[in-house]
Amino acid sequence: MKKPTNPIRVMLVDDHTMVRRGLATFLMAFDDMELAGEAESGQQALERCAEANPDVILMDMLMPDMDGATATRTLRQQNPHIQVIALTSFKELDLIKNALDAGAIGYLLKDITAEELAQAIRSAHAGRGTLSPEIGQVLIQAANHPPEPGLDLTPREREVLALMVEGLNNRQIAGQLNVSPSTIKSHVSNILTKFGVASRTEAVTLALRHGLVS
Repeated sequence: MKKPTNPIRVMLVDDHTMVRRGLATFLMAFDDMELAGEAESGQQALERCAEANPDVILMDMLMPDMDGATATRTLRQQNPHIQVIALTSFKELDLIKNALDAGAIGYLLKDITAEELAQAIRSAHAGRGTLSPEIGQVLIQAANHPPEPGLDLTPREREVLALMVEGLNNRQIAGQLNVSPSTIKSHVSNILTKFGVASRTEAVTLALRHGLVS
């Protein structure tokens, strides 16, 4: 079969040489794709991207120097026409969210079949996203079971929250904790942001409802 005039140019970014070699061999099996370049870190991907001129990048998530999400965000900002597919062994929610928030159009696990990966590359080139079924399940479970509020509060923010529940204002809390009112104002702002609320009253109500303070 004659190779298309404009095959999809795919760049491989992974810190494991054998993974890149395997993916490069995989690309050779498809007439509508070609290897545009390789990189072993996110930073190296940024440096080589202009020369490689890829259409689609297969990006590992955990690499030295610069992780995949950071590299994806920078690449997408600089080259919005390039599509990035996260290709990794990990399915932790934070990694998935970071990759998708950074602009990745897909998130695939490395146990995907060659034909599934090829189709994901074609879809990405056409502007369509692809998720491994397991990744879709992780996202659905997270949406159906949101984390309890307050889990990400720092110890100091918990102290401030407890005093907010007692009805103290910022100046009074600052006096109790021997810090400046501006510091307390910053803590209160962080608490409201983490709770996803707009007022102290809402934050106190949420804290009491979920038993976050004794």
